[in-house]
Amino acid sequence: MIKPLSLLNQSITHNVMVELKGGRGYRGVLDGFDPHMNLVLKNAEELLNNESQRKVDLAIVRGDNVIYVSP
Repeated sequence: MIKPLSLLNQSITHNVMVELKGGRGYRGVLDGFDPHMNLVLKNAEELLNNESQRKVDLAIVRGDNVIYVSP
């Protein structure tokens, strides 16, 4: 069984989908994270109810808002 932080570590430099509270989310390249699940995404796309809202070069996501991260 792979631990969550180990899976995140394997996903660095790969595309991930991050689902947040309130129907928001991000899709982008995982650039870094910390033990609190704060995430840094490069070349990210902000989503609202799975519809693209805008593209950003860098997104920093607070771990308290993360529901799941999918590699």
